[in-house]
Formats: sequence, structure tokens, C-alpha cells
Amino acid sequence: MDGELDNKKKWMVLYPVYMNSKKTIAEGRRICTSKACENPTCAEIGDCCSHLKVPFAIELDKAYPRDFMQRGRVRVLLKKEHGTLYNSSVPSKKQLMLRIAELVPRHPGRAKKQEPAASTTSSSSSGAGPPSKSGKGGGKKKR
Repeated sequence: MDGELDNKKKWMVLYPVYMNSKKTIAEGRRICTSKACENPTCAEIGDCCSHLKVPFAIELDKAYPRDFMQRGRVRVLLKKEHGTLYNSSVPSKKQLMLRIAELVPRHPGRAKKQEPAASTTSSSSSGAGPPSKSGKGGGKKKR
């Protein structure tokens, strides 16, 4: 079993963007927005994998190819060497992404993060912007 866990190159790769509801399919999202979660992190995905009893390895130095500013990915192993599943409720990569997207919003660190973000967005959205102009922009000059 140690040889199986040491060979991480053959493990499946999960990037956080796969489950990010703020991204489009063209940007890399792999599940529907209604089931996706908002801005998951590698640490949260790793905690969800440990909760689901699926072996995982976080690689923070790797980047998503379509958006190299998105740092980090998680490698997971769904099946043992002889083909049996580590968790029978997670038979495929898609099912794993759906289960992780369900669990991330309930993550203990997530509730603390979202409270300050919600309060700052409500206070900064006041109508104190510059007035908008209306009418024609330009026209022909008279000679």
C-alpha cells in the first residue's frame, strides 16, 4: 500500500476552479453553478477529502494552466491498487467534486471568513457615485 500512496503522479488532480461558482465553464468550472461553491481553497478541499476518507495531497506550488495566478491543486486517489474504492459513496471524480462542493460551505473556517466579507460589501455599496450623464455624446459641427 505504501508504493501505491508514494506514486502520486497517477493520482487525479482537482483544481479549486473546478468547483468555483464564480467561474464559467470556459474558465474551468466542471460542475453546474447551482451545485458549485464560492471560491474554494486547497485547504478546504483537503479537509473535505479527509472527511470523506479519501487519500489526498495538496500541492501549493502548482498553478492552474488557464489562470496561472490561481495557485494550488489537490491530488486524490479514489481506488486502491486492486480496484476497490476508498469510499463507496464517491465512485468517480465528478461525484467527488459534487460532494466537496456540498461540504465546503459548511467548513468550520468558511463561516468565519464570510461574515466580515458580507459586512464590508453592504457598507461599501452606497449610492455616492458620480451622477451619470445622459443625452447625445456628440454631433456634427455646423460650419
